[in-house]
Amino acid sequence: MTMTDFSVASYSRSLDTENLAALVREFADNPAAWLGGVRFVAAERWWTRLHSDDTLDVWLLTWVQDSGTDLHDHGISAGAFTVVSGRLEEVRPTGRRGALATTALSPGQVRRIEPSAVHDVRSPSNVPAISIHAYSPPLREMTFYELAASGPVPTRTVATAADWSPA
Repeated sequence: MTMTDFSVASYSRSLDTENLAALVREFADNPAAWLGGVRFVAAERWWTRLHSDDTLDVWLLTWVQDSGTDLHDHGISAGAFTVVSGRLEEVRPTGRRGALATTALSPGQVRRIEPSAVHDVRSPSNVPAISIHAYSPPLREMTFYELAASGPVPTRTVATAADWSPA
């Protein structure tokens, strides 16, 4: 399956979170587009880019127990992700004195991420998980945060090159 097989492939500008949510659902419903790329790595998450063009990126991520991303944002990129199998949690700062809100995610659930929104995704389960993520414009940087009483505090920014993948 190629991107031209998807109904949202006729885009000509950045996609919003609604379009990205539809895209990750459509990808998840078509395992031929990603199943061959699934890899699990002991003690950490793993990722690979499934598609990239001037408008969007689509990523496949796999998760093992206790793996996560740490609090981060996606810069100017909007995003959406869906859990394909297993269970994940998304954590977002609530704005109340450094508090976090955790949302449990099961297969088929989709989360939308506005540009510059801070969150963490993690795998609390001993069952490996798979998720599909999409970003528009393409993901070019991520800023990571520590949580302080006043809220998230930036600690570092990482550029995501076109060939970015786990070492």
